[in-house]
Amino acid sequence: MARKVKVHVYLKPGVLDVQGKAVEGALHSLGWPGVTNARVGKMIEFDLADDVAEPEAEVKRMCESLLANTVIESYRVEVG
Repeated sequence: MARKVKVHVYLKPGVLDVQGKAVEGALHSLGWPGVTNARVGKMIEFDLADDVAEPEAEVKRMCESLLANTVIESYRVEVG
C-alpha cells in the first residue's frame, strides 16, 4: 500500500499573481464584485511507497528540489 501525498504550491505574499488578477477580473465581470485578492496555485498529488522512513521530510526535499520555486513560492504538504 502507498501513502497519498498532496503538495499545495502557491505564490508568496507580495509576489504579483497575474493569473489570480485575471480570475478576479473575470469573476467581477460575471457579477461577483465582492471577490478580492484571488490567488492561483497548483496542487500536486502522488503516491509514496510505505517503506519511506520519513515521508514528510522526503516530500519536503522533493519540494525544495523540484516541485516549488522557493524563491517566489511557498508550499504545504499533506501525507495520508
